[in-house]
Amino acid sequence: MSALVCSTTGLAVAYRDDPVLYDVDFAVPTGAIMGIIGPNGAGKSTLIKAMLGLVKPLTGTIDFFGQPLSKVRRRVGYMPQSTSVDWDFPTTVVDVVTMGTYGSLGWFRRPGKRERARAMTALEQTGMTAFANRQIGELSGGQRQRVFLARTLVQDPDLYFMDEPFQGIDATSQQAIVEVLHALQRSGKTVVIVHHDLATVADYCDHVTLLNRQVIASGPVAETFTRQAIATTYDVSVEHAAFLEFAS
Repeated sequence: MSALVCSTTGLAVAYRDDPVLYDVDFAVPTGAIMGIIGPNGAGKSTLIKAMLGLVKPLTGTIDFFGQPLSKVRRRVGYMPQSTSVDWDFPTTVVDVVTMGTYGSLGWFRRPGKRERARAMTALEQTGMTAFANRQIGELSGGQRQRVFLARTLVQDPDLYFMDEPFQGIDATSQQAIVEVLHALQRSGKTVVIVHHDLATVADYCDHVTLLNRQVIASGPVAETFTRQAIATTYDVSVEHAAFLEFAS
């Protein structure tokens, strides 16, 4: 995995006068499942949003497949946090997933049988076929997250960004999402996830970036995800880092 799917150089972001990220050099190899971890307020979600143009950086360069995002936007998928969605909106699960096809349809086409079939395939991948006609407001947190994942899958990008896909979900949904991530990797896709559970990093990811407003360490999990790096990232002792690693 030598080629890079995306990278930033010298990235800096601030909200008003509050610096959030500074001098961030971040690179994701082709075919990796890259976990971004760090304490609350470390800038994990901000890094993704800045790369995707949802937050304007102060400085830095951002590349996707060696080009600006505007040139390759359809090759990049984004699954934001589920809390950013109005789950009371009166629509069905299959309609939500079908919305993921809009980007490839253009302005004047409406989704038809082909797009609905793609939506059903994505629901099958996430184990949510039986809920296709359910109102989204009736779903549990884990089911909502799987629907949100299916909405991203139906776009069929080469690179996936997922912001806290495992946040607040049940074990069944967690396992279903992990299986999808590994299936995506086997098919040659690349995945970047914002993650908070240190105990599962090695199970879910093969690359990791430890972030606390700047990159502390980044690389293969086996080489990078050390107690010393965790201690530096979370500003704790190495002994406390060992506790975090197994208790999070």
